[in-house]
Amino acid sequence: MAPSAGKKRAPPTAEEIDERNMVGVNKETVTNTTSNDYPDNYANEEHAWDKDDFRRSFKVQWHDNQQFEAQFSLIGIDASIANAFRRILIAEIPTLAIETVFVNNNTSVIQDEVLAHRLGLIPFTGSKKVICDVMGFWQKPAEGEDTWSTTFDTNTVGLSLKAKCTHNKDAPQDSKDPKVLYHNAHIYAKDITFDPLGGQSEWFTEDDKIRPVNPDILIAKLRPGQELDIEMHMHKGYGWDHSKYSPVATASYRLMPTIKITQPILGEDAKKFVQCFMPGVAGVEKVTRQEARTPDSGYEGHEGELKVVVKDAMRDTVSREVLRHPEFEGKVKLGRRRDHFIFSIESSGQWDSDELFLEAVKTMKRKCSVLKPQVTNMVYTF
Repeated sequence: MAPSAGKKRAPPTAEEIDERNMVGVNKETVTNTTSNDYPDNYANEEHAWDKDDFRRSFKVQWHDNQQFEAQFSLIGIDASIANAFRRILIAEIPTLAIETVFVNNNTSVIQDEVLAHRLGLIPFTGSKKVICDVMGFWQKPAEGEDTWSTTFDTNTVGLSLKAKCTHNKDAPQDSKDPKVLYHNAHIYAKDITFDPLGGQSEWFTEDDKIRPVNPDILIAKLRPGQELDIEMHMHKGYGWDHSKYSPVATASYRLMPTIKITQPILGEDAKKFVQCFMPGVAGVEKVTRQEARTPDSGYEGHEGELKVVVKDAMRDTVSREVLRHPEFEGKVKLGRRRDHFIFSIESSGQWDSDELFLEAVKTMKRKCSVLKPQVTNMVYTF
């Protein structure tokens, strides 16, 4: 697109660029929310997307990387790309979950369909290599066909749950705890057993066998005479089909908060300012001799007094509490960086949290490889 006609202006300063990239958070409004990094948005400035510029500006920073929880920042991307990663994390990375439940006997107080739904939501884990490379997707049999007609060891994992509640003859007479009075009073996820089909006993070894992520998930409570006899088939699926296949408990992002002190805040006001934020966001320090002697610093003659400093803006929840106090009016400016996305991922257990992001990148690449030739053909057609 050709640049707009008019008087040629000087290139924007670093301060101007930073201001453009900031979403303003005011007392009652939010400003500068519309994206502006596209061609001809600013007269006589070129803002066409450039691969080399993107490579230089894009960054990934990890803040916390545990097995099932991770927090990292994607810096230098558009909101549409960040949201695409979020949606992929939730719905487009396959996992295993219980799909078919055969209830041979259920004399508990939980209805069959409720029990089946509860079983389906239990997250399981096992050998990720087998789940990804060996296990395929199960196809529902055609009308009139037997359930087993499309069931193989490469697309189905067999599970079973058999338990019967009985009296504990050795329980103390004064005990009132059902766990002590009865055997199998509470049925947990750890009571589900893995029944290998075909070659699964070799694929899923002892260390990597199919098992619940959390063995202490409560399934049902039984009383003497009640029992469960259930067989289950676990299949591979995507979160867009059912949430039980979603590999994450949560996958979200937020924009990086910014806090800019525009005028000095000293003394008791400084202490009050710190209390307007979450712990660790702001703090107080003493005005140094050099600051007190620097002209136009705002700290002249205040050596040794307490002043406000921003310690970690990322901790801020942007509650805007500080904007409700008149003594801080015009002294602080809140905002959010438009191209800095702080992601939080909590894995349901079948994948490690950092692996999920890498899988999301692979999925994005596959989607782009499918879209690229279609866009190319569309351009040549027109």
